[in-house]
Amino acid sequence: MSTQTARPVRTTVQAPPPPIPQPPRAPRQLTSKLAVHAVLLVFALYTLMPLTWLVIAATKNYRDLFATNPFALGDFNLWHNLGELLAYNDGIYSRWLANSVLYTVVGSLLSTLISVACGYAFDKYEFKGKESLFGLVLVGVLVPATVVQLPLYLLASEAGLVNTYWAVLIPSLVNPFGVYLARVFSEGYVPGEVLEAARVDGAGELRTFVSVSLPMLAPGFMTIFLFSFTASWNNFYGALMMLNDEELYPVNLGLYAWQKSVYQQPELYPLVIIGALVAVLPLIVAFLCLQRFWRSGLTAGAVK
Repeated sequence: MSTQTARPVRTTVQAPPPPIPQPPRAPRQLTSKLAVHAVLLVFALYTLMPLTWLVIAATKNYRDLFATNPFALGDFNLWHNLGELLAYNDGIYSRWLANSVLYTVVGSLLSTLISVACGYAFDKYEFKGKESLFGLVLVGVLVPATVVQLPLYLLASEAGLVNTYWAVLIPSLVNPFGVYLARVFSEGYVPGEVLEAARVDGAGELRTFVSVSLPMLAPGFMTIFLFSFTASWNNFYGALMMLNDEELYPVNLGLYAWQKSVYQQPELYPLVIIGALVAVLPLIVAFLCLQRFWRSGLTAGAVK
């Protein structure tokens, strides 16, 4: 009787393929990359230099502003200057800041809501003269805001709105560029099939817009709001034309009034500088908080 033993199976382990050698990077590519980074660095320095000077100058008193190097630190008087700013003329700067918040936040929210609703209507509905009316909106994008300030002033004067809050708020509600962006966002974010499903379920047009379309348009809404916020906060010429009462000034117009008086009142120099720094902070905070919506919103319509 014999027993057979199974032959051991010989396994072969294949060696991994040798790594593919990478071609050496061409010197021309390195030169191009360095040139691009150098240009970006120059633009970054150019952009940040005024803000850097503003931060440094806000820590100086009146004597140090003119006796020291513009980018050299003097005596640290930031908190003292801030206290003087808020206490000057019975706290008028705080009133200007509150006015700017009112004009900007309320005006931007209403303007963005109107723009999104109009852009949505241009995209999803068919009506007579639709493209002609949208072309008129695009013409409004091409007209500079300063050109229409005089006609707006004459209209506000006839309506008795000059030197009131409404004289600044009502013109800010019209945003042709926001309507254009809203139509692009609606084309990219709101599928027609979803709207048809909502209508089949019995939802009306208003409820479909508020409950279905508006949440989908959230990135676009925040992008338009950010643009409108920036434009409203920096709206200087419109407020200059419409307002005469110091109590109604936004912060930029108030600082301009102080700047005109620095030759008669030199003590206003530090207040103008620290006031300008405080006025810039809301824009920085808005961009930092809303940048993720802004980035996603800018890609709307790029991929369909």
